[in-house]
Amino acid sequence: MYRIGEFSKMSKTTIKALRYYDEVGLLKPEAVDNFTGYRFYTTDQLVRLHYIQALRQLSLSIEEIKLINNGHSAEAILKKRKKELEMEIANASEQLSRIEFILSGKEELGFMNYQAIIKEMPECIVYSKKITVPSYDAYFQIIPEIGVQVKTKYPDLKCAVPEYCFISYLDGEYKEKDINIEYCEAVDKMRESFSDIIFKKIEKATAVSVMHKGPYTGLSQAYAYAFRWIEENGYAVADNPRESYIDGIWNKDSENDWLTELQIPIVKK
Repeated sequence: MYRIGEFSKMSKTTIKALRYYDEVGLLKPEAVDNFTGYRFYTTDQLVRLHYIQALRQLSLSIEEIKLINNGHSAEAILKKRKKELEMEIANASEQLSRIEFILSGKEELGFMNYQAIIKEMPECIVYSKKITVPSYDAYFQIIPEIGVQVKTKYPDLKCAVPEYCFISYLDGEYKEKDINIEYCEAVDKMRESFSDIIFKKIEKATAVSVMHKGPYTGLSQAYAYAFRWIEENGYAVADNPRESYIDGIWNKDSENDWLTELQIPIVKK
């Protein structure tokens, strides 16, 4: 048998690691001297330690290795680790794609103020109204009127916290006049629909998010950036784009301070 120092050299494993493996029950010494406390190991344990090291190099946890040592299916644990590695590789590949996209766009001055992230849009209850607006300027009159209409019908209805209102474009193309939209405002409770106001649940979705600061006339550049990002990062548009209005004419004196979030639902190709 070999004392722990000798066994450490033979196995190329630190004494600290061997003591830890003993403490957690992963590899106990063959014998311990009751008087000195010295630990002793055998060559058979060298083989067992080699197997433990192989599993550790696969990033299996101590608990997973203990399960294998106790007779649990090694195949099931390794298949789980294989799936985790595949996901890590996919995530790393996606991050590389995003980095390449950012680097490739540095020379394009119009895109330098934008960044895209993927975010999960939570499920929510909204009241909505589909309307055709003559122009984008009409939003400032039409949208407040919708809020007044709902407040009159349901005076105790509260907006969701945090507040979330957005417009979805229904035309499938860019239009400057006679734009078909659906206005949605997230609220705390489902109510009965009335007139042309519809209460419904919006399902959760994965979306690309791009922030645009400034007047709405500049939104076309933000959309161009977002759609290019989606295409070059291997995604496809899954639903109508949303515009979420965070800051605007109601709380900012200058249109240069307006903040709009583009949210475009996506799926991986």
